[in-house]
Amino acid sequence: MWLAVLRAQKDLGIEVPDEARWDPARGYVDPAGLAGCGAVVHLAGAGVGDHRWTAAYKREIRDSRVLGTAALAHALAALDAPPAVLVSGSAVGYYGDTGDRAVDEDAPAGQGFLPSVCVEWEAATASAQEAGIRTAFARTGLVVARDGGAWGRMFPLFRAGVGGRLGNGRQYWSYISLRDEVAALRHIIDTPGLSGPVNLTAPEPLTNRQVAEAMSRVLRRPAVLPVPAVALRVVLGEFAEDVLGSQRARPTRLLGSGFVFRDPGIEQAIRAAL
Repeated sequence: MWLAVLRAQKDLGIEVPDEARWDPARGYVDPAGLAGCGAVVHLAGAGVGDHRWTAAYKREIRDSRVLGTAALAHALAALDAPPAVLVSGSAVGYYGDTGDRAVDEDAPAGQGFLPSVCVEWEAATASAQEAGIRTAFARTGLVVARDGGAWGRMFPLFRAGVGGRLGNGRQYWSYISLRDEVAALRHIIDTPGLSGPVNLTAPEPLTNRQVAEAMSRVLRRPAVLPVPAVALRVVLGEFAEDVLGSQRARPTRLLGSGFVFRDPGIEQAIRAAL
């Protein structure tokens, strides 16, 4: 309810007391809006799949994450009483294309545009870390949610009976249900020993083909219309290589800290979203 009211007020141009002005491009965040915070969760960034990757939009993807995070980290570090913890967004895109190889938080960064963005994104928290704020990087996988992201586009297609695997379907998808994502963020806040990278993904990644088959079972619709790789490259351009890439990331640190998933399996995650 609070989120719905807040969004409605924003749509009407009404400022709400909980908001703080910020200008990431200029490195400014209103410190008054941060005073008294015990924990800060920062997930802002332009959607990587919202537009074709022109040079300008790639710059927006990068700047919206790196400049925004740096501005927030500087502002938190300058507070008289900084928060105890900063949970800053990141992504399993950090690892690049891992093929069939499973990776956890100890794996190095991959090659390519998205891994380079993730490296800079995480490094932009340096001011907060130097100020002694416990900082964790929420390296999130594909969030299974009814609206937004990959699943927000997939649900209508599968409901219409025109869903299917992407390319050969052998690429791994590291997914997580929305309610597990939120619970994991809370878990990081409440677990003093967690800092640095934390993979927010379900325990066992699945191939895109397995995901498509699960969508078909849950929605009781056929999944027989694969999208050829060449078609994805025509429609998505450079971003198609990341869609067709494989990230087999496992949440070693999350599980090791005692987190319990409500939706560890793909069908559970899909049903939770519905």
